[in-house]
Amino acid sequence: MKQARDCAHMARAIRLAEQGLYTTDPNPRVGCVLVRQGQTVGEGFHRRAGEPHAERNALAMAGRQARGATVYVTLEPCCHQGRTPPCTDALIEAGVSRVVAAMRDPNPLVAGKGLEQLSQAGIQVEHGLLEAQARDLNPGFIKRMQKARPYLRCKLAMSLDGRTAMATGESKWITCDAARRDVQRLRARSSAVMTGIDTVLSDDPSMNVRLGAGDLEGVTSDTHIRQPLRVILDSRLRLPPAARMLGLPGQTLVICTDASTPRALPLETAGVRLKEVAQDDRRVDLDAALRYLAEQEINEVLLETGPTLAGSALSAGLIDELIIYLAPHIMGDGARGLFQLPGLERMQDRIPLWITDVRAVGEDWRISARPERA
Repeated sequence: MKQARDCAHMARAIRLAEQGLYTTDPNPRVGCVLVRQGQTVGEGFHRRAGEPHAERNALAMAGRQARGATVYVTLEPCCHQGRTPPCTDALIEAGVSRVVAAMRDPNPLVAGKGLEQLSQAGIQVEHGLLEAQARDLNPGFIKRMQKARPYLRCKLAMSLDGRTAMATGESKWITCDAARRDVQRLRARSSAVMTGIDTVLSDDPSMNVRLGAGDLEGVTSDTHIRQPLRVILDSRLRLPPAARMLGLPGQTLVICTDASTPRALPLETAGVRLKEVAQDDRRVDLDAALRYLAEQEINEVLLETGPTLAGSALSAGLIDELIIYLAPHIMGDGARGLFQLPGLERMQDRIPLWITDVRAVGEDWRISARPERA
């Protein structure tokens, strides 16, 4: 019975954390519930960096009823001074008796130290309850802390016969309105949207979020939805200073292999940030680019690109998740495919995928998969 109650309260904390899905970046999404004598006396979630953490919001709601309460929190309470004071200090001062964390914090500044501090203060501590669900809240934060790289999610759209564009390059629109709105939600939760220069030159994309707070589940209408960082991989700085995206709100970062060329100044004048990284076969080293983004506290990157860059990222084992929208029509064998993958000649060369979710989105199907090598 106790285990069932604990699970129910932690599930509520996870639902609260989901309310920060589009706003907490670069911080993790965290929810917290305080229970005393079987009754919920306080709850809260972390809304955005610089504002109080979930535990402090829940404690503020509980007031004096926090004394002797059990705390259910989706991530180990922090014990270091960041933009806000340590949550462990607040929990100890409030006199809570038990803290149940879904998972330990992968941040090396915490990493078990928060639970240890609470334990030394005489508070009963536990962790691991609904850990898988809690980890799903923050794949990018976890990846950045543990691997010094952001979580790379690759979005693709294809016909039933696996085609992404006609031979002429025409691709608007493969998917239905509902699928395209779903992509907007993927963008809204991402720290950055990334593509290659060839896609920019052919499509002149906006790479922005075109939904309001009212279009996002669990978000209040007065919430400000930030624009993700636009990232262009452009080894030779071919991005036109008049590109559509440069006139839109939000920042654009161009990652190149030589930022000292005459082409740099017009882009910087247009507001573009430039970053020079190592090259790989005269192209931007994708791994180096991702590691730089992690240094900039980028948690989740949504890759929206053509078959060449998508194939390179997949071959290098850098894609953590594929989101593929499957539209119910046929485009023919002359149309373009999903990935450019030279060298796949035998069945044993195939790249295995784990299908994690399949669901209908309007007239289309959305398939989520994880490459085995990731």
